[in-house]
Amino acid sequence: MAGGVVGVDIGSSFLRAVEIDDASKARPTLLRAHEVPLPDGSVKRGEILEVHTVASAFKRLWSAGGFRSKEVALGIGGQSVIVRDFAVPRIPLAQIKESLPYQVQELLPVPVSDAVLDYYPIGEGQNESGPIVNGLLVAAFKQAVSVNVTAATLAGLTPVSMDLLPFAMTRVHTLSSPTSGFAVHMNIGANATSIVIVQAGVPLFVRIVPAGGDDATRAIMTRLSVPRERAEALKRDLGLTGAGSTDEERLAAEVIHESTSELLTAVRNTLAYFAGVRTGVAFDHLSVAGGATRLRGLASALAESTRISVVPVNPTAGVSVARSMRGHDSNEQMQTWITAIGLAVGSAA
Repeated sequence: MAGGVVGVDIGSSFLRAVEIDDASKARPTLLRAHEVPLPDGSVKRGEILEVHTVASAFKRLWSAGGFRSKEVALGIGGQSVIVRDFAVPRIPLAQIKESLPYQVQELLPVPVSDAVLDYYPIGEGQNESGPIVNGLLVAAFKQAVSVNVTAATLAGLTPVSMDLLPFAMTRVHTLSSPTSGFAVHMNIGANATSIVIVQAGVPLFVRIVPAGGDDATRAIMTRLSVPRERAEALKRDLGLTGAGSTDEERLAAEVIHESTSELLTAVRNTLAYFAGVRTGVAFDHLSVAGGATRLRGLASALAESTRISVVPVNPTAGVSVARSMRGHDSNEQMQTWITAIGLAVGSAA
């Protein structure tokens, strides 16, 4: 897709967008980025519940962010998407995609007619029947895709691509820390964590864990009977490294550790499963991004739990940053825009 395009990440709390000049360039320029809050309940775990409310948020985002392009690259993830290993006889990719509706019904919890299907080949092999293609089956619920597109079009925008959010995220991770071996790419959002295992930058395994940085906030609110603002402040001040000096702080620290422990266990189990079904797996590194990475001590906890070197992600590794963005491109802010950047860059594919 030549020309300007805007990657839009529809989160549960924020609508985030970045505009690049030309996704077909080897190193496009990031021109503009902005975010607007979403009303409570309009989006839940990445699924739009109130399409007109989100369409209004799109309009506010375009007005406040000064975006010039109306072509948008959208993403989908969460519980609306299923990703499975799937091997098929070796035939041209176009024929593989055409044959999917006749082969995958038993893998889906909904009728094939209610899903949008795609196939991502990752390698070739051989079985008793002959040459095969190994790949990932991606099935998105048609209703979720339709609602995302409707929200954008109601705002006067033109969707030009729809991508799996974990794939968008991993594009940026791969550019930030390339390796010829196995690596783990994680994006920890407010309500969901994407885990993508790659080899030489090629996604081999995808898991979306329904847990994120907001879990600790909600747990503190419930256990301590405090408002969200106080819960966020306690989480920010204590992280995983503070023990607290008051009863409130000590209980909050305990809650933060409990909530984070569940996520760490999910990550560890995911990596153990992958290594258990393949031979010779040795992870080069684990790269982690997302707003929840601001939790102090999280990177160290991940490294200790997984026994893998944890590295940060440079959100702008694959793009240049326009002069007009200077002053608005702090690494902390850019971390929250990684998925939107990946969507915009991937729109050229």
